[in-house]
Amino acid sequence: MRPEVEKAYGYSHAVKIGNSIKISGAVSMDDKGNPTAIGDIEQQIKNCYDDLEKILNHYGCTFDDVIKEDIFTTDMAQMLEKSAYRAEIYKNGFPTGSWLEVKRLALPEFLVEIELEAHKVE
Repeated sequence: MRPEVEKAYGYSHAVKIGNSIKISGAVSMDDKGNPTAIGDIEQQIKNCYDDLEKILNHYGCTFDDVIKEDIFTTDMAQMLEKSAYRAEIYKNGFPTGSWLEVKRLALPEFLVEIELEAHKVE
């Protein structure tokens, strides 16, 4: 998705092993890696899911194929308050996963980071 950002930070957005896809944490950033929606956790959540959907689609998957979702946030109270958007994403049930409050993410402007694992039955 963003090869320059992957190279600069030393990671891959996603790795496919057999029918499983492991997707690195998505944060609210533009194509150059600059934070977006600064101070707006609700929009950051939506931006994360937009990026995750692009990656899932690249591998022929949808959110229905997600089996695990881990959410990291610097403000759990806000995350809980604004998390209703997830019901629009996971229409057929929520995946397993964990929600963790952390002191800080990679950049101080990031309020939320979401990792996914998907499994596509072929």
